[in-house]
Formats: sequence, structure tokens, C-alpha cells
Amino acid sequence: MTNTLKVVVPMAGFGSRLRPHTWSRPKQLVSLAGKSVLAHVMDMFSTLPDPDNVEYIFIVGYLGDKIEAYMHENHPEYKVRYVQQAEMRGQSHAIYLAKEYLSGPMLMVFADTLIETDLSFMANEEADAVAWVKPVPDPRRFGVTEVGEDGWVKRLIEKPKDVANNLAVVGFYYFKDSEALIAAIEEQMKQDRQLKGEYYLADAINIMLEHGARMRTERVQVWLDAGTADAVLETNRYKLKNGHDNSDSLVLGNGVALIPPVFIHPDATIESSVIGPFVSVSAGCTVRNSVLRDTIVEKNTQVSGVSLEYSLIGENTVVDGGVNSLNVGDNSEVKI
Repeated sequence: MTNTLKVVVPMAGFGSRLRPHTWSRPKQLVSLAGKSVLAHVMDMFSTLPDPDNVEYIFIVGYLGDKIEAYMHENHPEYKVRYVQQAEMRGQSHAIYLAKEYLSGPMLMVFADTLIETDLSFMANEEADAVAWVKPVPDPRRFGVTEVGEDGWVKRLIEKPKDVANNLAVVGFYYFKDSEALIAAIEEQMKQDRQLKGEYYLADAINIMLEHGARMRTERVQVWLDAGTADAVLETNRYKLKNGHDNSDSLVLGNGVALIPPVFIHPDATIESSVIGPFVSVSAGCTVRNSVLRDTIVEKNTQVSGVSLEYSLIGENTVVDGGVNSLNVGDNSEVKI
């Protein structure tokens, strides 16, 4: 790829399925396995054939200033443009807002989608488009690809009625010519192909396919989500089991028992507690006289005298006493 690759990441939604955490920050800044969801998203691009020739375009809205501040502080090495989506009018609309920055090849990635894939093949990709897919037992709640006998995608189908086509699209796409996608979105809007006021990307892709674009699929085995509290905890478990457990490097005092896999930030203080399995504790936290299992504790939070399981505890929070499963947002105080 000689042209600069554009990576478009729509993230303007309200994250309502992840409240109360998203009252105070966008869901991409919720952490799991030692770093933010957004940092895990950025890790997916590490295998790009020319990672230095990439421009990221973040479509932001609600609390978008926090995304910009986070990237400036934590990832200044990336070249990022920020485009505002003030109205939630769908995926195609989000991409269309960035049209002045789009030419040549592009990737489009949903910001709470985490997959494992090797992107090095893109250096020699000949298809007009690629849709990443995962076979699922029951595809009826997903969008799927219908693939012809020649191996090319015939169309995308949203929430199919049957299970014959089980290749669910995971929210990760490559387009050789981003301007062709923009032209299809313009046609989509002209035809008013939308649902409940939102323009879906699948409809724009189907217009490209109707005009002869050749799209193929790229299968993945690992497809993780971070859109709900349950999904965040599940993804935390997977990431801790697969490369993000730092228990071997931890030096903790007497009275602390670790049950790997866990991630504990070096700046956290742990005293007289049992931690794990599947626990992430962020920087600035203090955990005393507690038992934590299957739990994420965000930055600068104090946990004392509790037994917690299947819990998500926000930043700058105090949790004191008792046994429970909690989902507590930022800047809170809970006494059980």
C-alpha cells in the first residue's frame, strides 16, 4: 500500500448499555485487562503492513473531548483526526461526515469490537472489499454475508430469518477505494435506504455489490465485545488468559494471595486480600481486607472489607464492607 491507509472508527454513541460508567466517560475508555477498550482496539492494527503510513479518523460525539484528551496523553504517536457526529443517524452517516479526509484504502472498525486477525495480507489484497466474519451457531440476531459459489459475497443480510448463512459480520471492513464507499453512501441517502432514522453500512455495501464490487470474507475465531457490563467482564477474562496476566511480575506483601490470571497495576496497593481469578486492578487503587473475583476495579478507587464477584467498579470510588456483585460508576461511594 503506497497510499496512506485511513482507519475510520465510529464512536459517537451514548454507550447506554454500559451505564452507569458511560455517564462520565465514553465506553471506549472503560478499562479491562490493564488498559482501555480503545487501547485494545488500537492493538488490532499492530500487524498492518505499513503501520507508520496510517491515519486514524475517530467519529466522536458524546464526551468526545475525553477521547481526544486520552489519545493526546497516552498515544501521541498516532496521527488522529476527530470528526463530530452531533446526530445519531447511523454508521453510513458517520463515515460520510469524514468524506473530505477519505481517499484510497480504508478500514472501518466499530469501537467496541475486538477481534484477533493478522492484517499483513492487506499489502497484496486484490479484492475491492473485505468483510471480517465469524461462523456462529445462530446468526439470526446478527448481520451475515451471503457468499456465492464463486466465493464472492453476493449481499449482506441484517438479522436473517434462517440459519443457512451463518457467517456473522463482526464490524471490521476493508475497502480498497474509500471514495467508492462514499459514492455508495450518497446513493443510499438519495434512495433513503434507512431504518428508524439511521443509515446502516450494510445497505451502502449492498449498493457497492450491486454495482459489481468484489467483496470476500476473512474469517476470525476470536470475536469479543465490550458494549455491556457482562461483555466487558467476559472480554476481561479472555484477555487475562491470553497475554495480559502480569501475576508473575508482581511483588506483593504478606497476606496477599493471588489466583491467576490477574492484572494489578504496579501503582496499586493490595493488603491482606485474595485477588483472582480474572481480576483487573488499575493504577492508584487500594484494596484491603477483601476478596475479589471476576472483577474490574478502575483507577484511584478504594476497596475495603468486601467480597466481590462479577463486579465492575468505576474510577475514584469507595466501596466499603459486605458481600455483593456490583456495577458502580465513577465518583461513587458504596457502603454495604
